[in-house]
Amino acid sequence: MRILSIVSAGALALALVTAGSSALTSRDRIFNFSYDNVLGTSLDLKVAAPSTASAHNAETAVLNEIARESKILSSWDQSSEFSRWSRTHGQAVPVSDELFQVLGMYDQWRARTNGALDASAESVIRVWQAAAKANKLPEKSELNAAIASTRERQWTLDASTHTATHTGDAALVLASFTKSYIIDHAADAAMRTGAHAVVVNIGGDLAVRGALAEPVDIADPRAAEENSDPISRILVHDLAVATSGDYRRGVEIGGQHYSHIVDPRTGMPADNIISSTVVAPNPADAGALATAFSILTPEESAKLAASMPGVAYLLVKKNGQQVKSDNWSSLEAPVAQIQMAAVTKPATARLGMAAAGPSGPTWDPSTELTIDFEIAQVRGMAKRPFVAAWVEDADRFQVKTIALWYHEDRYLTEMKAWYRSDRVRAMAEGHEIVRSVSGATRGPGKYSLKWDGKDNDGKLVKAGKYTVYLEVAREHGTYQLMKQEMDFNGTPKDVHFPANTEVAASSFDYHKLAGK
Repeated sequence: MRILSIVSAGALALALVTAGSSALTSRDRIFNFSYDNVLGTSLDLKVAAPSTASAHNAETAVLNEIARESKILSSWDQSSEFSRWSRTHGQAVPVSDELFQVLGMYDQWRARTNGALDASAESVIRVWQAAAKANKLPEKSELNAAIASTRERQWTLDASTHTATHTGDAALVLASFTKSYIIDHAADAAMRTGAHAVVVNIGGDLAVRGALAEPVDIADPRAAEENSDPISRILVHDLAVATSGDYRRGVEIGGQHYSHIVDPRTGMPADNIISSTVVAPNPADAGALATAFSILTPEESAKLAASMPGVAYLLVKKNGQQVKSDNWSSLEAPVAQIQMAAVTKPATARLGMAAAGPSGPTWDPSTELTIDFEIAQVRGMAKRPFVAAWVEDADRFQVKTIALWYHEDRYLTEMKAWYRSDRVRAMAEGHEIVRSVSGATRGPGKYSLKWDGKDNDGKLVKAGKYTVYLEVAREHGTYQLMKQEMDFNGTPKDVHFPANTEVAASSFDYHKLAGK
């Protein structure tokens, strides 16, 4: 899905998009597809192909591979091969190549990380989840029991018979790098269809293949909104990126947040590293290291990374300090604002503005508008609907387009309210700006956007009344529009909308920034 957020397609942004395109043919186009409820999160797929049919072949191959491997490796599908195997005990069971490989990789990573990365960490996680339900810290005896179970050997593998024997009693979940393992195979499947390049991004972990250098934004762990500025932008070619962090998932106990990432050796949630991003040639390695680096000390992470060729990383400590590998700078591209072309408001319209005149007060920079919404979920993978969020003044002029998510220009007409005038249409058509973002995994369909009071030229608007819009439309399907007039005068206001066919929950929250 094309994501246009912030405001103008500047020269730098266009250079980043075309930088890796020189090896593509003159007939190639970039196609974008977006889905929710994929491996418990979202899928953003970019394909470089010479035709729509070719792009859809690659899309189908990716979806089919994800579905196939999910039926093998999913820890949440009780009918998956892994789930069925985990219910056995002491029995040598013939298993698929994929399950045998993933179990073997867990053995290797457990050794490499001195036990920090372990599928049996789920036993400790469940203790913390139960404690959160009771709103109390876990009992030491419960944690000790969980830690003891993780120290047992959970399985044995026999390569000669291709069997796996479940030997331990700890709860097991194949997380960490399993998503990246599937991403690897899904990207391969797309390339086998004849696509010239592909970017497969599932929940912030991604693989880039073929004749494309992809700009990837690294999400700020202290800013949850989709259109927040990244802490780094890198240019990636034939590499994988994975990010792990505690800022989107975890538990709350006594008003304090505890990470969902735990150290199985101590039973404690990881709290020193709030975000760890790893770039590696192999997606599974990137995923494994990103999780491990959230637990290990920066010194331990540096030593482990140095033992693996081609690995680069960016860590963020809880105090905000960034720790970069020496080779991270070789990947970095300048972080510049990606904007849609600004549109000048006609002089006649400017004279009728309801906001304060030239000498009036401007937007209070200590305030912010947050737009939260949750796409209604359906069973199985589902295409993400088109989304537009924007702000209009009293003359119905769009002073700011906050976000525009869609597939192709020909589908812009589905956004009936946003796409209503030539000058608005000109802001988007012809631009090929798509943000690939690596960040901690979010739940499916849950999104957040923000507006800092700046218009499409990047200038603060006048304080006063504006109308905020959130438009959600399904391709050739249902259409929903949430809108609210709000007075941005420094007084907080929180508006919640009832659920509808496409949006399970949504709100516009005008508030003071923390610490302001």
